[in-house]
Amino acid sequence: MNIKIIEELQKKSKKRKFIQTYELIVNLKKEYDLNKSENRITEYLELPNPLGKKLKVCAIVGPELEKMASNIFDEVITKDKMKELNKREAKKLVRRNYHFVAQISVMPDVGRYLGKYLSVKDKMPNPKFGLTFPDNVDEKFLTNLYNKLQKTVRVVIKRHITFGIPIGTENLENEKVLENAKFVLDWLNNKIGKENIRSVYLKLTMSEAVKIL
Repeated sequence: MNIKIIEELQKKSKKRKFIQTYELIVNLKKEYDLNKSENRITEYLELPNPLGKKLKVCAIVGPELEKMASNIFDEVITKDKMKELNKREAKKLVRRNYHFVAQISVMPDVGRYLGKYLSVKDKMPNPKFGLTFPDNVDEKFLTNLYNKLQKTVRVVIKRHITFGIPIGTENLENEKVLENAKFVLDWLNNKIGKENIRSVYLKLTMSEAVKIL
């Protein structure tokens, strides 16, 4: 992977009325068996650079953290408000936010009222990836968490052997797109193994794909 591939893609892509996203499209070999639990992966990757666009983050908190969280996150929903959401509202909430974080003490209610909507989109706040926090956090902690998530993308390999990973937008300098791409490719090789990867393409939202592997 080199910067000429990004430049080639830019030349092939028509200008659009919105900021397009660069995405790596990964095709695993048919032999990669998703029926095996060890082959099904959900991972949060912190890239070297932010994507060049805001990734919306919703915080689910108790009333004691509502004011602080509202100064930091794009959307905040409290335990009580969560209970009032109907099915349509819950689905819209999940759709409009890329990441969800939650106060540990409200997690039982998150599971009860939003679990089925978050789980199907692989957006459930996961302690393993630092997406939950205790009641006594301060503003600095939450700010650092928000900033970290602006560089963090979700990789889900569960249902299909073809999947996409966003690595930047047209707003991002080519060098930084390349740096993010190399980081993801290294992760893929280490996590999945070169022998299991059939091909990798780079594309913009509305462009043709350019093969890189």
